[in-house]
Amino acid sequence: MYAVPSGAAVYELDPAHTAVGFSIEHMVISNVKGVFGSYEGSFELDESNKMTSAKAVIDVKSIDTKIEKRDNHLRSPDFFDVAKYPSMTFKATSVKHKSGQAFTLTGDLTIHGITKSVVLEGEIRGPIKDPWGMTRAGIIVEGMIKRKDFGLTWNKLLETGGLVVGETVTIHVEGEGILKE
Repeated sequence: MYAVPSGAAVYELDPAHTAVGFSIEHMVISNVKGVFGSYEGSFELDESNKMTSAKAVIDVKSIDTKIEKRDNHLRSPDFFDVAKYPSMTFKATSVKHKSGQAFTLTGDLTIHGITKSVVLEGEIRGPIKDPWGMTRAGIIVEGMIKRKDFGLTWNKLLETGGLVVGETVTIHVEGEGILKE
């Protein structure tokens, strides 16, 4: 492992090596997975390579579930209403360190104009020097939110009584940050 300079080190997410994704139950029998292709984010590590903060802005229009018709529905006023709410944001409010480089991250998540506190579990990997001389650190963060808490309430009832769209969304971010010089 490579030691970072003294003081906080800021790592910016590398879009070529990062996935901002989610999954949600679909018609009670499976899960739909998707990603957001356009975002900016960063995280900070202290001199012990422990997470100290994180933030992100995600372009909601960039949602991709591999089905264009569904993606357009998700962008519509039934769900994200991207014309009115084009981005979602996350800003850490506290970090609780666990063993190794694991952490619990609490922060303010804003979706659809509604801000709620969320708790995410994560891990930092590295940092390391890559073959091109850049310092990188890996990050994995996962957590669950209730979509209705953010005003995403559209649904339909199946003949069997189940719902077309589940209530709980699993958020999963995995990638690499590059040390900002």
